[in-house]
Amino acid sequence: MENVTDRTSNPFGMRPPCEDVCAADGPEAAFGYGDANADFHVIGDRPDVHGGRETGIPFTDSGAGDRLQDVLRNVGLLAESDGDPDPSNVFLSYLYMCCLPEGESPDEREYAELEPFFDAELRAIAAHVLLPVGERATAHVLENYTAQARRLELDMRELHAAEIKGSGFLVVPIREPTEWTDTDAERIDARLRAMLAGDYRQTSDLSRFLVDDERYMVR
Repeated sequence: MENVTDRTSNPFGMRPPCEDVCAADGPEAAFGYGDANADFHVIGDRPDVHGGRETGIPFTDSGAGDRLQDVLRNVGLLAESDGDPDPSNVFLSYLYMCCLPEGESPDEREYAELEPFFDAELRAIAAHVLLPVGERATAHVLENYTAQARRLELDMRELHAAEIKGSGFLVVPIREPTEWTDTDAERIDARLRAMLAGDYRQTSDLSRFLVDDERYMVR
């Protein structure tokens, strides 16, 4: 199934209950941004951690965002651009898309309040590969979209660039970009290149339910 929308920012019209704007005369939130039919979904924490208070675009105007965007451009998921990121087969979003007054952080209740908006968008995108960035996003994705959370230690140095089979998703955690060494950048670059060169799609073969010999693959 393909989403029919040409909107790059907030393609499904999410309206979370944000109480504060991200900046004076700025955006209401750092909404999901990218290709609504993407195979790769990059998931961060929130604007104050990974950027986007001024632009309303996840992973912009921050050290973490700059490093991550460099890798995504290198592997072809972002095109070179002098302005806003130009995504190709990738979608960027946050667990918590709203902004709070500078210096404040959402508590667990506030994260939980926005979780249905994040989950609805994730399932609408239906990417094959989830790329959670940082410890909070990785913990959330492992807990909610895989059966591996209790089998894996949440050690981002070890999980970085690993492939973890999820519930209909392939999960590739990314260590917090501000903590990367040169090796970390190389590892995630190499992992993405290898995936893009192979078959990363998560599908099921339902051909056994058909009366003819045609193959019927579903997401």
